[in-house]
Amino acid sequence: MYSFEPSDEQKMLVEAVSRYAAGDLRPAAHDAEEQGQLPPKLVSKGWEMGLLQASIPETWGGFGDRSAVTGVLAAEEMAHGDLAGTLAVMAPGLFVIPILLAGAEEQKEKYIPPVIQAGWRPYTAALIEPSFDFDPNDLKTVAEAKGIDFILTGAKTCVPFAADAEGMVIYAKLAGQTRGFIVPKGAAGLAVGEAREKWMGLNALPFYSLTLDGVKVPKEDLLPGEFAPVLDSKRVALAAMAVGVARAAFEYARDYAREREVFGVKVAQKQAIAFMLAEMVTEIEAARVTTWRAAWMIDQGKQEAGREAYLALTGAVDMVMMVTDRAVQILGGYGYIREYPVELWMRNGRGFSAFTGLAIV
Repeated sequence: MYSFEPSDEQKMLVEAVSRYAAGDLRPAAHDAEEQGQLPPKLVSKGWEMGLLQASIPETWGGFGDRSAVTGVLAAEEMAHGDLAGTLAVMAPGLFVIPILLAGAEEQKEKYIPPVIQAGWRPYTAALIEPSFDFDPNDLKTVAEAKGIDFILTGAKTCVPFAADAEGMVIYAKLAGQTRGFIVPKGAAGLAVGEAREKWMGLNALPFYSLTLDGVKVPKEDLLPGEFAPVLDSKRVALAAMAVGVARAAFEYARDYAREREVFGVKVAQKQAIAFMLAEMVTEIEAARVTTWRAAWMIDQGKQEAGREAYLALTGAVDMVMMVTDRAVQILGGYGYIREYPVELWMRNGRGFSAFTGLAIV
């Protein structure tokens, strides 16, 4: 049986992340979205909390052990401040954690320490493809064995920091299964789109497309482990972030409704609004519990972890869209104005259905 009570260490971590999210990420979110860039010092400060380092054993330069539960607690709290900032701070994990979960000992020793023992640097991963029927378990990008190498061919989209990434994990179909390949910066045949992709939200992050035209990857840079644990960790990370974004939208709308008067009556006292707020918080709590359960099952190595992670993300995707949309409704005309944060949370919330691959814990 699992417990819903975080440990003392987890509570301390959540408190530290909460201070950063509220004191640094949230105040910078609006300007970063409008200007299309997060302040480098802001990202560095988040990196210095050591969330990724705490997930890596001392053998490979870290100071802890990976826990999906701890990861989702931190991811939710940071996304409560700002989603773009959260994805930026945690981006190097897209490179490191798949190697930790699916890499060989030699790969872990070679690639993990240089990332986590230095300051924040752009590392990333490429999973999402420009296809309406994108399925992480049935990729269009393919890898073929050729001599002592693999040859990667295909296209990727929504790759954060791709233009400057010092290394990335690229996922491709090999013998009918999704596998990860470690690809260094400037690999022959790897072309990064000239212009940043334009999204409905997350404009503070630089996203690019990739074209893989016969990218040669040595066999020693194929991650030998299975993709399933990596995908499960990606799904619970996104589910937790969806909970964080939804919490932010709910709390803002709740506080607005308590303070705003219409015809001499507080908005929160109107039955329709009160019912909205009650349903919003109910769905948030349900999504949180489902996410925690999935993360716990991952940590315990339960056979059903993959199913639970899928359900957690599927439920969180619907929940965050409903909650953020209703937050905009509760603010009325103000909800549509860019000076108020709920419209950004709604735009970001709408994207969770397409974000698979952008986060991992």
